Amino acid sequence: MKTAEFVSRILKELDRPVRWIFKGSFTKDNRTSRESYRGPGLEKGLAILEEVSREFKVEVLTDIHSPDQAAAAAQAVQILQIPAFLCRQTSLLEAAGATGRTVNVKKGQFMAPTNMQGAVDKLEAAGASRVWLTERGTFFGYGDLVVDLRSLSVMAGLVNTVVLDVTHSLQRPGAAGAVTGGHREYAVSLARAGAAWGVDGLFIEAHPSPDDALSDSATMVDAETLRTMLKDALEHWRGRHDT
Repeated sequence: MKTAEFVSRILKELDRPVRWIFKGSFTKDNRTSRESYRGPGLEKGLAILEEVSREFKVEVLTDIHSPDQAAAAAQAVQILQIPAFLCRQTSLLEAAGATGRTVNVKKGQFMAPTNMQGAVDKLEAAGASRVWLTERGTFFGYGDLVVDLRSLSVMAGLVNTVVLDVTHSLQRPGAAGAVTGGHREYAVSLARAGAAWGVDGLFIEAHPSPDDALSDSATMVDAETLRTMLKDALEHWRGRHDT
């Protein structure tokens, strides 16, 4: 709720209207350590996300990890997300598509952008109302990711909406031992680059106190950085759509 509050406040300061979507996880299933925090669970987590949507009058997105979570999540949020490591899982994609919701698929760190056509086909055949694809970096050896901005244009040939996940793309998987490391200091520049390239949306992890975040603290940005990122990105925006 604190995160949604400061994001809402920052967006009201901007010179142009921006469509924003709040993303939160009821369960974090892909964790480096078995001791890492995994979230409040399906029932409690979805109730919190519904409260965010009501309080701030905002669309909400959450990721699902198994087919049996799809229907319940679709009742609580407007957009479902398929995590990167699960972007090829046919039964999960079909369950998400069958809800009729918009589905955002994170491109696997191990996937070429052209190969995301399979995920798109599965979702459309199952009944998804819209399919989005999100770039979140590609494995570059061990413990590092790189962003090939060309993939944004490649995936734009597959779907109408392509998103750049700024902060996850700056992760260093497994590089910090029991937790994922990262380089949040490059977030403003990467957001600017994606906006100038012509992406349709930016995915940004933000937190009132990033160093205290229970997940991805190395790549989370604080309120002031988020404000800078958004203002800077909007000055360079070359999106295909007005939203």
